[in-house]
Amino acid sequence: MKYRTAVMYVEIGCFVSCLCGWILVCSTLPTEYWTFSEVGSVVLTTSNYYSNLWRDCISDTTGVSDCKDYPSLLALPVFLHACRALAVCAVITGFFGGVLTLIGMKCTKIGGTEIINARVTFSGGVTYLASGFCGMITYSWWANRVVSEFVDPNFRAQKFELGAALFIGWGGSVLLICAGGVLTYFSGREGLRSSSSKKRPVSYATARTRRTYMMPPSSRVTLGPPLYHAGRKTRTPGATTKTSRTYSRDTFV
Repeated sequence: MKYRTAVMYVEIGCFVSCLCGWILVCSTLPTEYWTFSEVGSVVLTTSNYYSNLWRDCISDTTGVSDCKDYPSLLALPVFLHACRALAVCAVITGFFGGVLTLIGMKCTKIGGTEIINARVTFSGGVTYLASGFCGMITYSWWANRVVSEFVDPNFRAQKFELGAALFIGWGGSVLLICAGGVLTYFSGREGLRSSSSKKRPVSYATARTRRTYMMPPSSRVTLGPPLYHAGRKTRTPGATTKTSRTYSRDTFV
């Protein structure tokens, strides 16, 4: 199998993995089960509380559920605003990463030359990495907040546990980071190495040798008489000297 064909298959696999990770990250935003808690010891009176970035919900064993959005945007803590911003950035960067990767892959042939396609794919891989890190920071920060409140003995409010959306988001973020890293590595080897080879630095000795022994293409070499050196007889222009040797019979014996 040729190297180009192997890289093409790797790009397809990384693109599919990143697309699946981005879909998993997007699916966690409308999901309410970021945190959940059960209240009540009797089955008939058990209530479930769960919440996400946008609302709080409650349901009971009869199947009736009610959700309420957060009442005021300015009254929310900074932690919640930061998690919202990071989650939205993860979705947006993942979308643009998919567009760039789809344009620059070797199997699509949309971008242009091989070097341009490699650079576009490299940009898509970096964008996927940014999306994965934004998602990982969001879910890890939220989980750290929930766990710290749960194990704190001085926290008197209602305690929650980790919801299913966090684990789904972690899985999607890991797919984005791993596949985006592989995509960046293979595309960067081709796109960045070709650009750096054109601008290879020339040492001083090499430049001096080129100036000394190499002539510019437009220069012409003019042949002339040799320079005068002391101790040598001058040569008259146009005069030719011929020396003849006399051979005898004894020379060939």
